Amino acid sequence: MCGIVGYIGNKEAYPILIKGLHRLEYRGYDSAGVALLNGTLNVYKCKGKVSDLEKFNEGKDLHGNIGIGHTRWATHGEPNDINAHPHYSESRNLVMIHNGIIENYSAIKQELKKRGHHFESDTDTEVLIHLIEEIQVKDNLKLAEAVRLALNEVVGAYAILILAKADTNELIAAKKGSPLVIGIGKDEFYIASDATPIVEYTKDVVYLEDEEIAIIPRHGELKIKTIKNKPKTPHVSQLEINLETIEKGGFEHFMLKEIYEQPRSVRDCMRGRLNMTKGMVQLGGIADYEQKFLNAKRIVFLACGTSWHAGLVGEYLFEDLTRIPVEVEYASEFRYRNPIIYEDDVVIAISQSGETADTLAAIELAKSKGATIIGICNVVGSSIPRHTHAGVYTHAGPEIGVASTKAFTAQVTVLTLMALRIGLRKGTIPASRFHQILTELDAIPNKITEVLEKNDQIKYIADIYKDANNALYLGRGVTFPVALEGALKLKEISYIHAEGYPAAEMKHGPIALIDEEMPVVVIATRGPNYEKVVSNIQEVKARKGKLIAIVTEGDEIVKDLAHHIIEIPATDEILAPLLAVIPLQLLSYHIAVMRGCNVDQPRNLAKSVTVE
Repeated sequence: MCGIVGYIGNKEAYPILIKGLHRLEYRGYDSAGVALLNGTLNVYKCKGKVSDLEKFNEGKDLHGNIGIGHTRWATHGEPNDINAHPHYSESRNLVMIHNGIIENYSAIKQELKKRGHHFESDTDTEVLIHLIEEIQVKDNLKLAEAVRLALNEVVGAYAILILAKADTNELIAAKKGSPLVIGIGKDEFYIASDATPIVEYTKDVVYLEDEEIAIIPRHGELKIKTIKNKPKTPHVSQLEINLETIEKGGFEHFMLKEIYEQPRSVRDCMRGRLNMTKGMVQLGGIADYEQKFLNAKRIVFLACGTSWHAGLVGEYLFEDLTRIPVEVEYASEFRYRNPIIYEDDVVIAISQSGETADTLAAIELAKSKGATIIGICNVVGSSIPRHTHAGVYTHAGPEIGVASTKAFTAQVTVLTLMALRIGLRKGTIPASRFHQILTELDAIPNKITEVLEKNDQIKYIADIYKDANNALYLGRGVTFPVALEGALKLKEISYIHAEGYPAAEMKHGPIALIDEEMPVVVIATRGPNYEKVVSNIQEVKARKGKLIAIVTEGDEIVKDLAHHIIEIPATDEILAPLLAVIPLQLLSYHIAVMRGCNVDQPRNLAKSVTVE
């Protein structure tokens, strides 16, 4: 989950590296460092954020036209100066940065110690660069060949960049299981974990595939080969993001900007897919696999975190509209329990980044059993689209804040479109119902805008409950996953313990926690379960819990029971998650800000979980 960046060309590397690290800091912010090559090979690194590295480097000689940089999310070894990347080899003639985990590093480390190697850090990364140098020196090899041989000996995931003191005209990169993209400029190359550090300089990029090594020259053409020594022709793609989309645009935090982008991002998800004039849904990305859906006896969603919550909403959508049984699996657990997978299963992998390691591994398992794999993700050119049979991009635009917001609504929007399309094709949804939902879905972006206008009211409520130690979130039916998502948002950015529950399950344990200090957030929108939720609200009120209710506009019953209500526009019950989640995002955001938390970079978290 670390962020890596590199530059080789004729410009000063350091400013490019630092700017790139700031843009990658959502991937990790335990420590940061750079290595610069200019006659000598110098490493500058420290614990803390990229801004701490900038202060650490003040007054130092930072010249050089080739360099690499790293911002770390700690896996092996605690966050400190020594474990920060880059890491030297034994002779200090090589230096490396790494995103991923080398699983067999301990055995390699013990063998290298027997051969006289000394290690400064607790990281698996330092072991790998020592191994590369050991192979290079022993057999008098070129660096790229030593890297290739070393990578055949390691088990795990990696995206690496390596500098050699003896070669000021070359960078070596390699990838397996962790993302790496190479930007192509005029007599220069930019390398990064994703496109955000690159888009300012070039639109031409090459996405490295797994087990590929790139030899990146100061002058000349990019060369790629596999770790089995097979040459590959670089495939140049065009970036589809713009620089302004990765800036804050006047908002205090990326998270707030992304919450407010949801009317546009949801509309962009539907653009070219929902045709109100013709009253139809078209999904070109899965058109060739619609028959697989029509014949499927089961759909399996694979996801993690917020995407898993979107998958839970998808379960309600698909079972209601298509009548296909659905299972929603944590990708991190799926492949470790010997799951039953049939060839006529459709497996839908959901990931904002398209790089989630657990989801990628689960995809490979399902694919090996003959299932049809469909991807839903946001990042064009990421790994999941390249490992699935077909899929749909959400087109939400870059999401920089670690806590996902617009990713959730974008994923739910795409799942709604898919369920509508398949349901109509199967004949499991009447045409009248189909057109009713279509009309309501088309109105959702404007209704999200209406909910965002409640921001001041939500901020007022946040101020009342900002010092709470615990919170309970309740929902029923299709809003139960929204309760889970609301609780996740609160705990991940404000560090308040929160739990989401089906409202009826409150009586089976959580009700014991409720007292006059406990805020209880209830999603009580109009629908088939409304009266049951009102009964649950009365049970909370009887135990003096502090009730915050998300209700449909005009509700008078819950208004008389709850301490606070937040009204959202009426919509079809099946679309309620797209509106009900917005107040919960804003509530969490304001509470976190009032508690002095770093909203965009919550402790211990990173945006893209590219390691297991």
